[in-house]
Amino acid sequence: MKTEQSAFAKRLAAALAAAGIEASSTVLEKLVPQHGGEAVTPQAISGWLNGKHIPKQANMQALARIAGVLPHELQFGTPAHKGVREANLAWPDHVRGHDRLAFEAFLALPEVRRKLVRELITVLASPTPKRPA
Repeated sequence: MKTEQSAFAKRLAAALAAAGIEASSTVLEKLVPQHGGEAVTPQAISGWLNGKHIPKQANMQALARIAGVLPHELQFGTPAHKGVREANLAWPDHVRGHDRLAFEAFLALPEVRRKLVRELITVLASPTPKRPA
C-alpha cells in the first residue's frame, strides 16, 4: 500500500465511523451518487477503503458530504487554509449519519411531501393517549 492512499483510507474509515455510517462498498455505492459523486463500482470503492486508490474529486466531495467533514480534511488530513473556506458541514454530535442523510433526503422532497412528513412526525411525537382501564 502506498502511504498517501493508506492514510486516506484510515481518514475515510474514521470519518464514516464518526458519522455512524458503515464503511462498506455496497453502502457507499448507493450513497456516493446521491451526494453528487459519480457512480462507481464496488471494486473501486473497495480500493478506497483498502488504501489502494484515492477517489476523483467529485467522489471525494461526495464522500466528505456523506461523512460530514470538509473535503480537504478528508483528502489531506489537515485543516484547510485559513483564507477562503467551504461552508461548515458539521452537525451536532447527537445527529448520527443515517439521521443526517434522512434529513437531507427530506429537504430534497417537494414541499407537499415535506408537509406530510412534518405532520407524521408531529403525530408520532405527541404523547399517546391512555386508554381507560
